[in-house]
This record gives sequence, structure tokens and C-alpha cells, in this order.
Amino acid sequence: MSPNGSDRKSRRPMRRRLPQALAAGLVLVTATGCSYKDFPRLGMPSPATEQAPRILSLWQGSWAAALATGVLVWGLILWSVIFHRRSRTKVEVPPQTRYNMPIEALYTVVPLVIVAVLFYFTARDESDLLKVSKKPDHIVNVVGYQWSWAFNYVEHVPGTPTTPVDLQKNSDLASIPASALEGAPDDANGVYETGIPGEWTKGNPSPGPTLWLPEGQSVKFVLTSRDVIHDFWVIPFLMKMDVIPGHTNVFQVTPDKLGTFRGKCAELCGVDHSRMLFNVKVVTPAQYQQHLKDLAKAGQTGYVPAGIPTTGNTENATTNGQPGSSTTGSNQ
Repeated sequence: MSPNGSDRKSRRPMRRRLPQALAAGLVLVTATGCSYKDFPRLGMPSPATEQAPRILSLWQGSWAAALATGVLVWGLILWSVIFHRRSRTKVEVPPQTRYNMPIEALYTVVPLVIVAVLFYFTARDESDLLKVSKKPDHIVNVVGYQWSWAFNYVEHVPGTPTTPVDLQKNSDLASIPASALEGAPDDANGVYETGIPGEWTKGNPSPGPTLWLPEGQSVKFVLTSRDVIHDFWVIPFLMKMDVIPGHTNVFQVTPDKLGTFRGKCAELCGVDHSRMLFNVKVVTPAQYQQHLKDLAKAGQTGYVPAGIPTTGNTENATTNGQPGSSTTGSNQ
């Protein structure tokens, strides 16, 4: 049998498998459960804050850049496979080229340009996302602990005494630097709520405590931990930040969509990490104020302990300016 005949036979199974591979790829694409409305977001949830569209735009731009790079690389691979394959009639070794300076310069410069462009847009958006106003409408101290969450609403609750409160002398909030609590009202007697892992409230999408937030009003989150590193992640906010013992992180959002959303810890923090869930209920400002009153009536006034005191170099970095931030990315 001729070599050409054996080559043709070896190619027949590949031709039979090609339709099967294409069919399998089509099934994988159509069976993901995504609607046509989900494709423009490329897997991201629908944004629920004024800041989230910027994160979504960065995500989409990164995917567009990756796709363009992939198309270029795939095109070069296919071009090489098609136009530089071995001839059926010639078996000699093709000409050997040790190096090609233009090509080597190209594949050195192009990746540097890609990384520089991605770094610019990431740094630009991160700088904007981490801006915190001096007078936010509300301040919430988010306390992470193994394995649940507590929420201190650092503000005045209607119907409670208006006597001034020195937050720095409050033993429960003393671990938080003054700069992180900037903008809190003088009579911020506060209320709190906590949760137990696995405790499910009817109507919520997840077990755990529920954080209430007002629609259309800015909320500054002050993140503290009592034990290990956690990560505060409200999924539709498209924003997450580490909750670090001995270090205070801060970021600010303005919810713009009513509803109840899922939240979770996005940092592997121990054996029950998967149970460290919570809910976020975005309501009207009137409903939010009523919820604070309900917490006060239930006796949940004051604050729960915020966490481990900030010390050393971390304290200097925090008290001398805006509180330092951790990454907006996630490990989980």
C-alpha cells in the first residue's frame, strides 16, 4: 500500500470526528443556562450600584482584549499549519532559520504594550472605585468572624437620645481608626445585627444575617475582622474587598436597584468558610429608617465589638490618610 493511501485512511477518522466535536461544542455553549441578555455581561451579574458599571466595563474590555489577542494567535497558528505543512511529494528537511529579529522584537514588544494598556485602565478604575467621600450618607461597620457576619450601623437612629457619642472612646469601635469613621454624626448611638451560619430567614436567597441598605444613598463600608482574613463580597455589587485582622479597609457604594441580593465570604477562612453567607436587602430610605427603629426596639442598640485593634505600621498608614485598601479581587 502506498504512503499516500495510508495517509488518506488515517485522515478519515478525523473527518468523522469533526462534526461530533462541533456538535459537542454547540451543546456546551447552549447548555450553560445563559440567556441572550447575559452574553454582553460575559458572566457577570447585573450591576446593582452606581459604581458597578465601571467594573463591568473593565471586565468587558479585558475580555475584548483577550479575544483579540486570541484571534491573532489562533490565526497565526492556522496560517502556519495550512501554508507550512509538509509537502506530500517532498520529504526533505525545510530551510532552518536560527532567529528572526523582527519577529522576536514583535513578540517582545506586543505583550509589553498589552500589559501596559491593561494596567492603565485597571489603575484608573481602581482609583475611582476606592474614592470615599468625607460625608457619606451612611456608615456601616462590617465585622467578619468565623463563620458569620455582624453589621454595625454607625449613625443616629430616629427616636433614640441625641447625646453626643465619642466613637473613639467606645470600647466596641476603638479598634477602628478615626479616619475610617470620618463623616459619622455626633450622635451616632447606632444599632447592630448579627447572624448564625445556617440560620435561614424566610424570603432570603441565602442563610445568614441580612444587611439593609437604602436605595440611592451613599454607604461607606468599614471592614474589620475579629480573627482571620475574610472577604466581603456582595455579588451584584461587583465589588469585593478583604477583611483583615488588625487592618481597616474602606470602600463606598451607592445602591441603585431595589431587591434582596446574595453575599458571601470570598476568602478561604476555615472549615466552615462555605457557610459564611449573608444577604443584602436594598430598600427605600423610609424602609431603611424604619428598620433601624425596629432594631432599636428589639434592644439591638450600640455596637458589637469590631475586631482586633489596628497597630504598628498598619496604624500609621491608616491614620495618616485614607484607610489602605486590599485587592478588589478574590481567591474564591
